[in-house]
Amino acid sequence: MVLRLSTLFLRTLRDDPADAEVASHRLLVRAGYIRRAAPGIYSWLPLGLKVLARVEGIIREEMEAMGAQEVHFPALLPKEPYEATNRWTEYGDGLFRLQDRKGADYLLAPTHEEMFTLLVKDLYSSYKDLPLNLFQIQTKYRDEARPRAGLLRGREFIMKDSYSFDIDDEGLEASYQLHRAAYLRIFERLGLEVIPVTATAGAMGGSKSEEFLHPTPIGEDTFVRSAGGYTANVEAVTTVIPDAVDYSDAPAAEVRDTPDTPTIDTLVAGANTMAPRGDRPWTAADTLKNVVLAAVLPTGEREIVVVGVPGDRTVDLKRIEANIAGHLETGGEVAVEAATDEDLRKHPGLVKGYIGPGLTPDAAVLGAGSTTGLRYLVDPRVVSGTPWITGANEHGKHVFGLVAGRDFTWDGVVEAVEVREGDEAPDGSGPLVAARGIEMGHIFQLGRKYADALGLKVLDRNGKLATVTMGSYGVGVTRALAALAEANHDDRGIIWPRNVAPADVHIVATGKGSEVFEAAEKLAAELESSGLTVLYDDRPKVSPGVKFGDAELIGVPTIVVVGRGLADGVLEVKDRRTGEAQNVAVDQAAALLRELTAH
Repeated sequence: MVLRLSTLFLRTLRDDPADAEVASHRLLVRAGYIRRAAPGIYSWLPLGLKVLARVEGIIREEMEAMGAQEVHFPALLPKEPYEATNRWTEYGDGLFRLQDRKGADYLLAPTHEEMFTLLVKDLYSSYKDLPLNLFQIQTKYRDEARPRAGLLRGREFIMKDSYSFDIDDEGLEASYQLHRAAYLRIFERLGLEVIPVTATAGAMGGSKSEEFLHPTPIGEDTFVRSAGGYTANVEAVTTVIPDAVDYSDAPAAEVRDTPDTPTIDTLVAGANTMAPRGDRPWTAADTLKNVVLAAVLPTGEREIVVVGVPGDRTVDLKRIEANIAGHLETGGEVAVEAATDEDLRKHPGLVKGYIGPGLTPDAAVLGAGSTTGLRYLVDPRVVSGTPWITGANEHGKHVFGLVAGRDFTWDGVVEAVEVREGDEAPDGSGPLVAARGIEMGHIFQLGRKYADALGLKVLDRNGKLATVTMGSYGVGVTRALAALAEANHDDRGIIWPRNVAPADVHIVATGKGSEVFEAAEKLAAELESSGLTVLYDDRPKVSPGVKFGDAELIGVPTIVVVGRGLADGVLEVKDRRTGEAQNVAVDQAAALLRELTAH
């Protein structure tokens, strides 16, 4: 097929779009692949759809190769299935909700677990029908608060989501591994480096979860790895918990005056001045920092929670968000933010800058049976027997030697602080190193959460009803395209990997004589008859400089220049990635190009 630039619906741009933050966003817009329709929403132009179709084709081939079958659900869905699983509420502000003319509630699908579950429930009734793997490639909608980076984080996006249905957990594990292997093949074929990392299941639920992260400095996800092979999203890293300490001989806690010490830095300086000790100076690691947070529930309700962490550690709100839901009497995603002054005014028992759990469990300010009634969670490093300097709940006063487990208790333990480079991997495989990445895929062992909620049961081998166990598996299709552009560009434009490029060859005709265009036309027709897709710049009154600039911006991997060399019987064949060019005889060009573009 020949795509002629003289008629192709395409306008390249010389300047970057004003709202573009990353290279893929700038170049996809400038090269005429996408156009912004609204924040986080993009229209697809002909060249963009060519690349998108190739990415989808690779995903579809690998899903079918692993035995999955394709279906297609509507994007506009009724409220009732999502009410049954409580996700109508749990999704909170991230869900696009709307009503029809009769007042019935609908949503734009953020994901399709409910619909897949109900479809299988409608059609299958026996264990003999299982295992079953179904997938779709469909548009999804999420009301991102801050859409950014073009296609990397949008409000409308295309995702491949698939679901496995098995009679038992052993079958679920097998289906999970099938998907995992298929994902690795997909990303290998796309030419996109990914690292599978342990992840949290979040609102999806389930017992096991992995993300496939593409390492890049612009990534929104932080992950860690060790030399011994441990990999995890920072939200899923578990702390190496210190051993409990024998506190039977520990001296009693003592309240001391510490005026003007509302911060950790001022407290440490004050402690070393007013209460120095002989063996070593006090450090931030000796202090217990009690941070007041607001957990914003899916209903919009704010629950105030206090988290106690070592003073030398910085609270990580994302890690808390990923791990706090189990401590709250709610399901779904929970947003966590710093408590406001208004929040604190509602709890006068918390003295800002001097908050502590209380001197004894009998007079607890925080923890079980406390006077404030607030939920108190602590970092895993706060183990029984550890002594701390912490607030005395009076202005200008701190408690020295407050012992965990003896003098104060807590309601739960939560991963709450930033993971540092050099922290030990939880599996003992060495110190952790941090990197950034883009989430390209995510796989979950959902278990029976959705099957239970929607009544998906089949007859087992004994003729009894058994609840089906499920897995959920997603690949960001439009995100993959953006990541490919992000990973494959230079200062002149995109450089597509050959198997996703919008065309196999980009022919550029330069010159004013008819013989140049006739030779280019003949070559394009010959390549087309060989089954290659050709992008042919046949614009008659456009300068060579503009044509060369557009060719480099658009990023087809092989560029053929038909121009001044034609007088000597040669064409120039250029590799867009390496920049290497060679002169090729006109009568040998088609054969060489077929060889270069062989997939």
